Amino acid sequence: MTTRRDFCIHAGQAITLASIAGVLPGCGSPTSPSTGLPLPLVNGTVVNGAVAVTIDASSPLLAVGSAALVQTNVGNFLVAHTAQSSFTAMTAICTHQTCTITGFESQTFVCPCHGSRYNTSGVVVTGPAISSLRQFATQFSNNILTIAV
Repeated sequence: MTTRRDFCIHAGQAITLASIAGVLPGCGSPTSPSTGLPLPLVNGTVVNGAVAVTIDASSPLLAVGSAALVQTNVGNFLVAHTAQSSFTAMTAICTHQTCTITGFESQTFVCPCHGSRYNTSGVVVTGPAISSLRQFATQFSNNILTIAV
Protein backbone atom coordinates (compact mmCIF):
# COMPACT_ATOMS: atom_id res chain seq x y z
CA MET A 1 0.00 0.00 0.00
CA THR A 2 1.31 3.45 -0.93
CA THR A 3 1.09 6.06 1.73
CA ARG A 4 0.25 9.66 1.06
CA ARG A 5 3.82 10.56 2.02
CA ASP A 6 5.28 8.07 -0.55
CA PHE A 7 2.92 9.38 -3.22
CA CYS A 8 3.99 13.00 -2.58
CA ILE A 9 7.69 12.10 -2.68
CA HIS A 10 7.37 10.21 -6.00
CA ALA A 11 5.17 12.90 -7.55
CA GLY A 12 7.70 15.57 -6.54
CA GLN A 13 10.56 13.55 -8.06
CA ALA A 14 8.64 13.07 -11.32
CA ILE A 15 7.87 16.79 -11.57
CA THR A 16 11.52 17.67 -10.89
CA LEU A 17 12.76 15.28 -13.59
CA ALA A 18 10.23 16.59 -16.10
CA SER A 19 11.28 20.17 -15.34
CA ILE A 20 14.97 19.38 -15.84
CA ALA A 21 14.30 17.53 -19.10
CA GLY A 22 12.36 20.51 -20.43
CA VAL A 23 15.27 22.87 -19.76
CA LEU A 24 18.05 20.76 -21.31
CA PRO A 25 18.36 21.10 -25.09
CA GLY A 26 18.60 17.87 -27.04
CA CYS A 27 20.84 17.11 -29.97
CA GLY A 28 19.47 18.72 -33.09
CA SER A 29 17.11 20.88 -31.08
CA PRO A 30 15.50 23.65 -33.13
CA THR A 31 16.92 26.10 -30.60
CA SER A 32 20.52 24.96 -31.20
CA PRO A 33 22.63 27.58 -33.02
CA SER A 34 23.25 27.11 -36.72
CA THR A 35 26.86 26.24 -37.48
CA GLY A 36 26.66 27.53 -41.06
CA LEU A 37 27.98 25.73 -44.10
CA PRO A 38 31.39 24.12 -43.64
CA LEU A 39 34.21 26.36 -44.85
CA PRO A 40 36.33 24.92 -47.66
CA LEU A 41 39.85 24.06 -46.51
CA VAL A 42 42.86 25.64 -48.22
CA ASN A 43 46.51 24.94 -47.48
CA GLY A 44 48.82 27.89 -46.98
CA THR A 45 52.60 27.89 -47.08
CA VAL A 46 54.75 29.82 -44.64
CA VAL A 47 57.39 31.81 -46.51
CA ASN A 48 59.68 34.36 -44.80
CA GLY A 49 57.36 34.79 -41.83
CA ALA A 50 54.21 35.23 -43.94
CA VAL A 51 51.52 32.85 -45.19
CA ALA A 52 51.20 32.47 -48.96
CA VAL A 53 48.00 31.19 -50.56
CA THR A 54 47.63 30.61 -54.29
CA ILE A 55 44.37 31.96 -55.70
CA ASP A 56 43.86 30.28 -59.08
CA ALA A 57 40.89 28.95 -61.07
CA SER A 58 40.54 25.96 -58.72
CA SER A 59 40.68 27.99 -55.50
CA PRO A 60 37.53 28.25 -53.37
CA LEU A 61 38.65 31.86 -52.73
CA LEU A 62 38.48 32.89 -56.40
CA ALA A 63 35.06 34.60 -56.31
CA VAL A 64 34.30 37.83 -54.46
CA GLY A 65 32.11 36.91 -51.47
CA SER A 66 33.81 33.55 -50.92
CA ALA A 67 35.59 32.45 -47.75
CA ALA A 68 37.83 29.60 -46.61
CA LEU A 69 39.70 28.18 -43.64
CA VAL A 70 43.41 28.41 -44.47
CA GLN A 71 45.49 25.79 -42.68
CA THR A 72 49.22 26.25 -42.05
CA ASN A 73 51.86 24.92 -39.71
CA VAL A 74 51.72 28.24 -37.78
CA GLY A 75 47.94 28.16 -37.25
CA ASN A 76 44.61 28.42 -39.01
CA PHE A 77 43.22 31.59 -40.59
CA LEU A 78 39.81 32.68 -41.81
CA VAL A 79 40.06 34.39 -45.19
CA ALA A 80 37.32 36.24 -47.05
CA HIS A 81 37.48 37.61 -50.60
CA THR A 82 35.82 40.99 -50.03
CA ALA A 83 36.39 42.89 -53.31
CA GLN A 84 38.08 42.40 -56.70
CA SER A 85 41.64 42.30 -55.32
CA SER A 86 40.91 42.60 -51.60
CA PHE A 87 40.95 39.93 -48.92
CA THR A 88 40.62 39.93 -45.15
CA ALA A 89 42.41 37.45 -42.90
CA MET A 90 41.96 36.78 -39.21
CA THR A 91 42.63 34.09 -36.67
CA ALA A 92 40.27 31.10 -36.86
CA ILE A 93 40.10 30.81 -33.07
CA CYS A 94 36.84 31.99 -31.51
CA THR A 95 37.36 34.57 -28.78
CA HIS A 96 34.64 33.00 -26.63
CA GLN A 97 36.16 29.63 -25.70
CA THR A 98 38.92 29.09 -28.30
CA CYS A 99 37.06 26.73 -30.64
CA THR A 100 38.17 26.70 -34.27
CA ILE A 101 35.62 28.52 -36.43
CA THR A 102 34.58 26.24 -39.28
CA GLY A 103 31.30 27.63 -40.65
CA PHE A 104 30.22 30.42 -42.99
CA GLU A 105 26.68 31.65 -43.57
CA SER A 106 25.22 34.93 -44.89
CA GLN A 107 28.68 36.54 -45.06
CA THR A 108 29.41 35.67 -41.42
CA PHE A 109 31.88 33.22 -39.92
CA VAL A 110 30.15 30.87 -37.45
CA CYS A 111 31.71 29.12 -34.46
CA PRO A 112 30.37 25.55 -34.14
CA CYS A 113 30.72 25.45 -30.34
CA HIS A 114 28.35 28.16 -29.12
CA GLY A 115 27.17 29.96 -32.26
CA SER A 116 29.23 33.16 -32.08
CA ARG A 117 29.21 34.98 -35.42
CA TYR A 118 31.79 37.35 -36.88
CA ASN A 119 31.60 39.49 -40.01
CA THR A 120 34.26 39.20 -42.72
CA SER A 121 36.37 41.78 -40.86
CA GLY A 122 36.35 39.66 -37.68
CA VAL A 123 33.97 41.87 -35.70
CA VAL A 124 31.45 40.09 -33.45
CA VAL A 125 27.94 40.14 -34.94
CA THR A 126 26.31 37.75 -32.45
CA GLY A 127 27.69 36.44 -29.13
CA PRO A 128 28.37 34.89 -26.75
CA ALA A 129 31.83 36.12 -27.92
CA ILE A 130 32.41 39.78 -27.08
CA SER A 131 35.87 40.35 -28.61
CA SER A 132 36.71 40.64 -32.30
CA LEU A 133 39.02 38.18 -34.01
CA ARG A 134 42.66 39.18 -34.45
CA GLN A 135 43.18 40.55 -37.95
CA PHE A 136 46.24 40.21 -40.18
CA ALA A 137 47.33 42.46 -43.05
CA THR A 138 46.94 40.97 -46.52
CA GLN A 139 48.40 41.69 -49.93
CA PHE A 140 47.31 40.20 -53.25
CA SER A 141 49.58 40.15 -56.30
CA ASN A 142 50.18 37.73 -59.19
CA ASN A 143 47.52 35.29 -57.89
CA ILE A 144 49.27 35.00 -54.52
CA LEU A 145 47.57 36.14 -51.33
CA THR A 146 50.10 36.99 -48.63
CA ILE A 147 49.03 37.11 -44.98
CA ALA A 148 51.44 38.92 -42.64
CA VAL A 149 51.62 36.87 -39.43
